[in-house]
Amino acid sequence: MPSAYSVLFVLALINLLNYLDRFVLSAVLPWIERDFALSGFESGLLGSTFMLLHLAASPLTGYLGDRTSRKRLIAAGIFLWSLATVGSGLVSSYRGLLVMRAVVGIGEASYAVVAPAMIADLFSEERRGRMLALFYLAIPVGTALGYVVGGAIGEHYGWRAAFFVAGAPGLVAAAAALVLPEPPRGLADEETGEVPPKTARAAWSRVARSPVWWYDTLGTALVTFTLGALAFWMPTFLIRHHGSRGDVMGWQLGGILLLAGLTATPLGGALGDRRARRREGGHLEVSAMALFAGAPLIALIPATTRLSTTIVLSFACLFLLGLTIGPINAVLVSCVPARVRATAVALNLVVVHLLGDAVSPWLVGWVSDSIGLPRAIALTAIPVALGGLLLARGAQQVNRRHAGLRYVRS
Repeated sequence: MPSAYSVLFVLALINLLNYLDRFVLSAVLPWIERDFALSGFESGLLGSTFMLLHLAASPLTGYLGDRTSRKRLIAAGIFLWSLATVGSGLVSSYRGLLVMRAVVGIGEASYAVVAPAMIADLFSEERRGRMLALFYLAIPVGTALGYVVGGAIGEHYGWRAAFFVAGAPGLVAAAAALVLPEPPRGLADEETGEVPPKTARAAWSRVARSPVWWYDTLGTALVTFTLGALAFWMPTFLIRHHGSRGDVMGWQLGGILLLAGLTATPLGGALGDRRARRREGGHLEVSAMALFAGAPLIALIPATTRLSTTIVLSFACLFLLGLTIGPINAVLVSCVPARVRATAVALNLVVVHLLGDAVSPWLVGWVSDSIGLPRAIALTAIPVALGGLLLARGAQQVNRRHAGLRYVRS
């Protein structure tokens, strides 16, 4: 049987393809806007449609992930989203592209809720922040590849070819997922004696009774609002307001995202685990401090006229926000019993995306139609600051009310 680290590596590699397929759209958006004559609202709706279907499918895939073969669920999701990514390059209308992005969202829902639960079964609670940080390195790496692939292929061969290149590897990865071993649920946890819920409603109710889950989820939703807007609109911002070529833009954004992700994500996981060994709310404290530092920098990004300054500020923001990825996800998979872990992740995704990046791309696009894209981007600093306040408040509550106890007992 492969080691836990081998399984983690394969899951992270698949997650990389997940984000590559997700963000190749952002890199080629200027060409799609030109071909289909889209407004900012219509362009943003492409990103929001993906997220709305993603969150709509998540409760079902979370319920299935706690009860059925997880590797088969993963394989089916990979195949579906990869096929739809390739199909995005074949559409002849804006409406057809909306449908393809919706299908991508449905396919990715199965993987997003199941993989973190499997990783939590492989590693003890004391190590989950670091292990999940390694898994979520795929976010900056995959997103960076989406920008690089989309920008380079789109510039030289057209936006349709970019979707073909991005989607094809996933069809192979779907077959590879079928050979993954499935760790027993709760393998790395102490036995709590809790009986698994018999119905989906009972599982949802058990998750909702965890106050830590609510603090973590709502704080993450506010951060995700901004991250979703920036990830979707920054390529267009650089091309439109700094005159970057598509291929150059891909390397600019992809490079800083990759560097920030490779450094901040594992560092945040290690800092969160270290802090949590001393204080129960340590993971939330690390995340809150990073958000407080990052919010004002986001507001400054559109105010600069020099491209080099914009790149430096963007890197600093991505680094600080990247510090939160490991800690907030460690809290998420540790605040409920193992038997409802996939359900907890699924419900988290519903709330996070519904309040976050399901609405932020089109909302920022709509605002940009009135006040311009730079000012619309600057306003996204506000949710980050509010998210920091919420996570800090959550950490205070956890430290005061649950000192010395595990999240799952709260």
